Amino acid sequence: MESSDPRSLFQDIRLRELNGFRVRKRSYIGDAASDFSETGAVAVEHAGDVTPPLAISFCKSNKNSHILAVSDEDGYVSLFDTRRQFASSSSHQENAEKARVSEWIAHHNAVFDLCWIKEDTRILSASGDQTIKVWDVEKRKCTEMLMGHTGSVKSMSPHPANPEIIVSGSRDGSFALWDMRCKSNSKSRHEELCLSSIAVVKGAHLSTQAKRVRRGKAASMSITSVLYLKDGISIATAGAVDSVVKFWDTRNLKTVVTQTCPNPESTEKERRLHGISSLSQDSNGVSLSASCMDNRIYLYNVFQLERGPIKSFYGCQIESFFVKSSISPDATHILSGSSDGNAYIWQVNKPQDNPTILKNHDGEVTAVDWSPLETGKIATSSDDFTVRIWNSQSSYCSSARTPSTNRRVMAVPGAECRKLFMNESMPLKKENANSLCTDEVSHEVKSPSPIKMSKCTTPEAQKKRFLSDSESNETLEKTPEAALRSPSSVLNPPSSLKRKTIRDYFIAA
Repeated sequence: MESSDPRSLFQDIRLRELNGFRVRKRSYIGDAASDFSETGAVAVEHAGDVTPPLAISFCKSNKNSHILAVSDEDGYVSLFDTRRQFASSSSHQENAEKARVSEWIAHHNAVFDLCWIKEDTRILSASGDQTIKVWDVEKRKCTEMLMGHTGSVKSMSPHPANPEIIVSGSRDGSFALWDMRCKSNSKSRHEELCLSSIAVVKGAHLSTQAKRVRRGKAASMSITSVLYLKDGISIATAGAVDSVVKFWDTRNLKTVVTQTCPNPESTEKERRLHGISSLSQDSNGVSLSASCMDNRIYLYNVFQLERGPIKSFYGCQIESFFVKSSISPDATHILSGSSDGNAYIWQVNKPQDNPTILKNHDGEVTAVDWSPLETGKIATSSDDFTVRIWNSQSSYCSSARTPSTNRRVMAVPGAECRKLFMNESMPLKKENANSLCTDEVSHEVKSPSPIKMSKCTTPEAQKKRFLSDSESNETLEKTPEAALRSPSSVLNPPSSLKRKTIRDYFIAA
């Protein structure tokens, strides 16, 4: 399958530092995109029996971006083609038959979360049977089964660069790291390869005063959502016990690196009043949203976690942990389900404005998702046993930078940049000709010679360069002492600097 090559902010920075190329400009929804309309609805049923959907996820590649995966309470995973045209007179059941691409029984229990990996050739399913299964989508065959949790697996998130590594959160109060490259000789009775976790953190969201957890109180320590952040090192977790989002360093999981909550000055007792139902991040990984049971969605900047939420959005009702929200890939909008039977969309830069309300559902709206490549397309699922597809007619591709990409970073010094470029080959993947944005620029590296850049300098800069040249006629390579004094990027720290926490990656010293 064709890769979508979804680069994060960190990868974009690396491209700029190494070779000065213009990075791909992202498509995003316009500020006036408030005219979302339903384009189709399908019923979630099997053999005539309807069942509530629990998780939905669009494919991540260009070729398959129109495919939507749906999991439900009966343990099925179904794939639907969202580009199908439906007659206005057809029923939701008829629509489902027409749009269904494939379906299979993934678990003999509810499937709470789905995750596409490996260019959409594999899909992960997290279930109430306390396991995670890896599926070959084309063959509908389970290739691995991840076992070790002692409660329902509620959430999963893959490593941003290595799909073999994932993090999962469970109702047993733990989150676990898995590496599918670590093979095991044990197999299930169905000949599925069984893998164990490589690291587990138990009681990740227990209160500090909780000395013991009584039997039947597992929900009070449940991990409801996990995210593998775009730096590839940090993990964010949230739970049902309180409104705190915790951040962990995967190289040292013994203690929390940092944490944040809606009101940092609140007491632990006040924070325990409201749990978090879901976390989401934009494609750059800079913005992180948290749906809180106080009927608000909080937006955090991972570069400024000590500030607490930078914005909050209200209007929806979050009365169960099945109600999820999702920030758009470009970080311009937030989409949320609601217990009142509607879905809500806010503009991130206008949190005080009334949200757009999508009203066609007849039950609690639970899981929601943005299409990562078809701009303006979203999906919502509900306890009315349907999944509905919506589209915004005023969405467009803009050549302007998105709000989440306007960041100030420190660049690698010129000599180091040229040295890196000489030692590393960085061929860029050609973008699909049918990509949504037509203003992308592709470049080919034909030889490892440094790129000649035109120089625009002021008289002061010319004077400094003249003085520098007259003082030394050294080669481009710096001494170790000079290298230590040179500025470094978040991606290429000096070798002598041992980074230990999330703050070392997100906040410049």
